[in-house]
Formats: sequence, structure tokens, C-alpha cells
Amino acid sequence: MIIKESLSNIVKAQRKDILLVNKGIEREKLKEIKVEESFAIIISGVRRCGKSTLLRQMIQKSKNFYYFNFEDPSAVNFELADFETLNQVFNEEYGESNYYFFDEVQNVEKWELFVRAMLDKGKYFVITGSNASLLSRELGTRLTGRHLNYELFPFSFNEFLKLTGKKPNIESFKEYFIKGGFPQYLRSRRIESIQDLFNDIINRDISIRHKIRNLKSLKEMAVYLITNVGKEFSYNSLKKTFGLGSVNSAISFVSFFEDSYMLFTIPKFDYSIKKQIINPKKVYSIDNGFSVVNSASFSEDKGKMLENITFLNLRKIYKEIFYFQEKGECDFVIKEGTKITRAIQVCYNLTEQNKKRELNGLIEALDKFKLKEGLILTYNQEDKFVIEDKIIKAIPVWKWLLKEK
Repeated sequence: MIIKESLSNIVKAQRKDILLVNKGIEREKLKEIKVEESFAIIISGVRRCGKSTLLRQMIQKSKNFYYFNFEDPSAVNFELADFETLNQVFNEEYGESNYYFFDEVQNVEKWELFVRAMLDKGKYFVITGSNASLLSRELGTRLTGRHLNYELFPFSFNEFLKLTGKKPNIESFKEYFIKGGFPQYLRSRRIESIQDLFNDIINRDISIRHKIRNLKSLKEMAVYLITNVGKEFSYNSLKKTFGLGSVNSAISFVSFFEDSYMLFTIPKFDYSIKKQIINPKKVYSIDNGFSVVNSASFSEDKGKMLENITFLNLRKIYKEIFYFQEKGECDFVIKEGTKITRAIQVCYNLTEQNKKRELNGLIEALDKFKLKEGLILTYNQEDKFVIEDKIIKAIPVWKWLLKEK
């Protein structure tokens, strides 16, 4: 527990910081979120993608508010019983308020008990967290039906343009393509910030939290996966490659990476859920810049970098994304409700040599799901193909990013 005087000092110092720090580029997500709902607003995402900045931007719209950052080293011993004292401090220092803004609240065990009790009293909450699994586990027990989830990612191409003041064209996209969208890295240009981020996720979000002793294999697997985006893997192959004791260890490691938002996996499409689970998955990284800095060879495969950017933008919009593979292969098929509604192929550079392969894989998917139009995303090519009754448009990814939100 933390004594009241210490808690009061932490609250005042944090409030001063939150009001003084630059509010930054307005995030696109800000327009989607309405605080005055009878739900707890949950904003989750990878470390340093801008959750605290988004919180500040939301605080700007509140006349009176309570704020606490549970990542503060001074608050490391905060526990459930301290919420009552925290409420007293809030009220004594700033008077009555209905608005609570909590940063990285998942660090406190059973935090949802306090939030639920306050929601029942008509209070409003905006909460951030960096671990999808912990948040969902707690939300699924005591906050069922009382929360709204939002995910925040590193800067989109549009947000990158606002930050840098650049115009949308192939030259500005080239920079975004390589550096990605982590705000601090884009401002400082220091690769150490991305290297430190990788280590923080591995050590603080995964190793310490899950009491993992085999740190060497954990790190090596993380680097391997964020380097090999767009490629298939099986848990059994990971077990053998990294000398793990069991397939379950490989499954756990990958789930920890996903929970921390370091990477994402997608299954091969199949109408059988069992086959989806058994079939090899594909992996994608949280950010191109993150992978470029933390791996030796990622930047050598421009096609996979383009595929990664495409996936990230799709992931912001759609929850059910698959790859399609029968005779040929289509990079992404999107499921909405019970139907596949879109098929998308990614090709860095369409040539006479690869055109047939890329088109055939896409057309096979269109035929399979009875779709009339398909999309090929390229680095900087534009074209159109009419094949039988199918229309296939090829457009540069950077143009697609500007309109696909």
C-alpha cells in the first residue's frame, strides 16, 4: 500500500506533467471515441504507440478530471486497497469529478473491481493498457457489457504526413515505408528508442509478467518472427528451430507476442475451424520501422514490407483476416459476418514475369468466394485488368492508405 501523502504527491506531479506536455498530432482515433458513455472506454495497443498522448487529447475536452498513470515508478506498490485513498486524494485536491483517466491500469491486480463500482455510481472511465490478454480477461469477468474496446496503432500514413508536414506522394511514402509510425522514433530519429521498445516488451510485458526463464529463445523467436512477415510458420517448426521443450511452449510464446501487440498472426482460410487451427499461420509485425531496426534482414524484402503495411491497415478496420491458398495464393481475404467480402493481393512490382502468378492467385480467390472485383496493391504502379467477368484494379499502396480508413 501507498501512504496518502505519497499518493497525493504522485497525483499532483502527474497532473502537472499531463497538462504541460505537448498534445502532439491529433490522432484519427480521437474522432471515434465519446467519453460520455455509460461504459468504460478501453484503449489498448503496443507500448509507445501514443496511448498516453491520445489520453491527453481526450483530457483537453474535459473541464474537470482525475488522472493517474500506473506505470509511474513511484506507484509500483499500488494495490486494490489504494483506490479508496486515491479517490480521497482526487476529491480533496480537485473537487468532485465524474471523469477518470487511467494509464496502464492492468498493472494493478483486480483493478476492474474499482472501475465497476464507480461505473455503478455514474462515473466515466477512459483506460489504457498494453496487454490485450490481461485486459480482455478482466473485462470478460466483471465488466461484461460495461466496456467499449478501441485499439491504437502507431501512426498511419495520414498521421505521419501531419507530423512531418510532407505532401502525400511516393517520396514521403518511401520514408514511412522504412521508418514506420512510432511517434518517438519519427521525432528523435534515434534507433535506440525502437531497440529499447523491443527490450521493454520482451522483458517487462512478457518475461517478467509470465515468469519466463528461457529469455534467449524468447528473444530469438521474436526477432525471427518480426523478420519473416508474410511467411508461413507452424508451432512445431518453431519448437524445433528454437529447441523448446514442447509445442505448447511455442504456442505460449507466440500468444505472449500477440498479447503485447508486437506481432499478429492470421490463419489460412478454411470453412473448417479445426483446419484453421491446424494449418500453418502467417505472421505480421506491429510496424515496419520496428522490424527494420530490430532485425538484420527485414529491409531486404521490399515485397514483404509492403505486405506488412497492407496488413496493418486492414487490421485497423477488420477483425477477421485470412490468407487464401489452394492451387495459387492470395495474400488477404476479408470476412465480414459469414461471408468473404474482399480479396487483396500485394505485389511490390508487377512484371510480365510475375503477372500471371499474381493474377491467377487473386482470380482463384474471387471465383471461390463469388466476388466480381479484386485489388492488387503495388509500391507505385497503377493498372486495370478485365478477365472474363472480373475487374482487377492495381493501385499504389500509398494512395490506398490515404482513403482506406
